[in-house]
Amino acid sequence: MQSFCKTATNNLMKILSRNAGFPSVSPTSRAGLGIARASHSGIVPTKKRGYDITRNPHLNKGMAFTLEERLQLGIHGLLPPCFLSQDVQVLRVMKSYETRSSDLDKYILLMTLQDRNEKLFYRLLTSYIEEFMPIVYTPTVGLACQQYGLAFRRPRGLFITIHDKGHIATMLNSWPEDDIKAIVVTDGERILGLGDLGSYGMGIPVGKLALYTACGGVRPQNCLPVLLDVGTDNQTLLEDPLYIGLKHKRVRGKEYDELIDEFMKAVTDKYGMNCLIQFEDFANSNAFRILGKYRNKYCTFNDDIQGTASVAVAGILAALRITKNKLSDHKFVFQGAGEAAMGIAHLIIMAMKKEGVPYAEAVKKIWMVDSKGLIVKSRGNLNHEKEQFAQEHPEVRTLEEVVQIVKPTAIIGVAAIGGAFTEKIIKDMASFNKRPIIFALSNPTSKAECTAEQCYTLTEGRGIFASGSPFDKVTLADGRSFIPGQGNNAYVFPGVALGVIACGVRHISDDIFLTTAEAIAQEVTEQHLAEGRLYPPLSTIREVSFKIAVKVVNYAYRNGIASVYPEPEDKEAFIRSHIYSPDYDSFTLDSYSWPDHAMQVQDV
Repeated sequence: MQSFCKTATNNLMKILSRNAGFPSVSPTSRAGLGIARASHSGIVPTKKRGYDITRNPHLNKGMAFTLEERLQLGIHGLLPPCFLSQDVQVLRVMKSYETRSSDLDKYILLMTLQDRNEKLFYRLLTSYIEEFMPIVYTPTVGLACQQYGLAFRRPRGLFITIHDKGHIATMLNSWPEDDIKAIVVTDGERILGLGDLGSYGMGIPVGKLALYTACGGVRPQNCLPVLLDVGTDNQTLLEDPLYIGLKHKRVRGKEYDELIDEFMKAVTDKYGMNCLIQFEDFANSNAFRILGKYRNKYCTFNDDIQGTASVAVAGILAALRITKNKLSDHKFVFQGAGEAAMGIAHLIIMAMKKEGVPYAEAVKKIWMVDSKGLIVKSRGNLNHEKEQFAQEHPEVRTLEEVVQIVKPTAIIGVAAIGGAFTEKIIKDMASFNKRPIIFALSNPTSKAECTAEQCYTLTEGRGIFASGSPFDKVTLADGRSFIPGQGNNAYVFPGVALGVIACGVRHISDDIFLTTAEAIAQEVTEQHLAEGRLYPPLSTIREVSFKIAVKVVNYAYRNGIASVYPEPEDKEAFIRSHIYSPDYDSFTLDSYSWPDHAMQVQDV
């Protein structure tokens, strides 16, 4: 990252040195902006003046305001007597970024920029998405959540507590924007693989919605992050005098359910039934229940269940081009039987059904291991989700034993147990399979079941690897190099959200997530596969999200679930019209003159 920043700033410095004035848009600096380059034409009106302009991140351009704008908006003198292009502003941020030694400091710098100058933040992020995504989202966002009380600077979302029950509609009025089209909400109970972080979990909705804009082009003014604070069972936080959330044990049961019910109703009453509500990082006990309760009543999905499933299946579909066989030829062992595992398993079964495999036969190809061992029919007190995948088999305690007995073609880790894929497991997978599929999908990096280097080294380069968090390029002793594929949900939710919002989908079916998985896999080229990638490069994620959005819109109109009519003839142009641009708006007043005779002053 450090070398990247120096390269980028050096490139910009060369541009500046070649030009007497400030640079226009350079191909290098604009390369990452992809299809979202629709610039605003005309002048954007605002009634705000003076100090309010410079303190509003939607309007503030910093030293990019022209002299005319400064005079007309009443901010002349509030800024240094210097006029900068957005390119030079990017350079200034990059130079400052270079001085930050820790990822948390870099995260704080970028979030502070977002609070100050939204357009510049998204210009930076969209230009270099591959480099900055690990800072604004996983893995750094996990550390940021753990330190959220210290990193908190200014409100970036809405905190709703259990004590606000009965008044949520009033609380929504506190948010300054009225045209909300997407909400990401968490109760902070299962943040990534870090567990219960209570109100510190707000970093997740904030980070997710930043990627809605950076990767999908959803307008930031249309997004609302929400944290439902019902307490925390994290004793360390409860005993911390600096903890910024409610200091009591989590409220559960009827009172909790009533809070969620009221929240859903208040949101749709204020913002409409088309408002997308994404549930994020809820504990297993609530995630499945909430999704089942609301998925056919509201426009909602759970990213941990459905988004993770979509990106994992996309990787599996791409892997089939390496293994040269069908999905139904594979046998899967899951380390973990929570939200992610269940979501992936159900989507795999859907994909197998498209191949013509009966449901009962498809289920037999899914083996799950939880904290008690292999999930089997003879085990008592299984919940409904686990019961569906219980196998007719004697009990087996460890993952190593299960892999030995089942001899799977693919192992998928989603239990947030770092190092769960031991050397023996990986070597066993290599002995059973010519090209073993090994997905270590847990986040953050410290919770990954194995590293990319371990997978490629122990399988002698034959492993087909994907991870949840990013890993560096791996070079083996024989000189072969591999670029590990990152199964990041950011390939899924921004494009799905953009398509759903654009055409007004009321209910989001699992078919949409299977369609998305297929679309992502189609973007993986033979060259990518040869490099070890199972996903397209993150640098192309905006283009991928755009294509997903188009497929979602096509699916919605074809299946009669869109609510925006008339149906647009050109779906691509329709999607482009909804995409946010990080280019600065002009605030110069529309001034003109009348004919002299019409302006003649009448006198006595």
